[in-house]
Amino acid sequence: MTTEQHPTAQQPPAYVWATAQDTPARELFPGIRLRSLWNGENGATAHVLEMDPNSCWEGIDVHEPGPEEVFVVSGTFNDGVRDYPAGSFIHAAAGTSHVPQTKTGCTLFVFYPEG
Repeated sequence: MTTEQHPTAQQPPAYVWATAQDTPARELFPGIRLRSLWNGENGATAHVLEMDPNSCWEGIDVHEPGPEEVFVVSGTFNDGVRDYPAGSFIHAAAGTSHVPQTKTGCTLFVFYPEG
């Protein structure tokens, strides 16, 4: 016996999906583009961040109001202190900061559990 659940006004769908290539890119800084994949409850969001070779965030990226979770999908990401190659996971606690940059170019999956 198969049971299907249909979302109601009180119940959100069990799966929400997006593809990065079909999501519009918004240029944050020269050579740095953000593709927003998902917005959840309490301000949670998920994104793909694309950084061209030799690009650098303008100013300091401060993690407020909550933490930032980053997975390096491709290339090498640098937080202003050290390099993180593809396959690296980074947890940045709320209140911490860094200057995102890359020499090689990189693609990141970025998740903000608290907005």
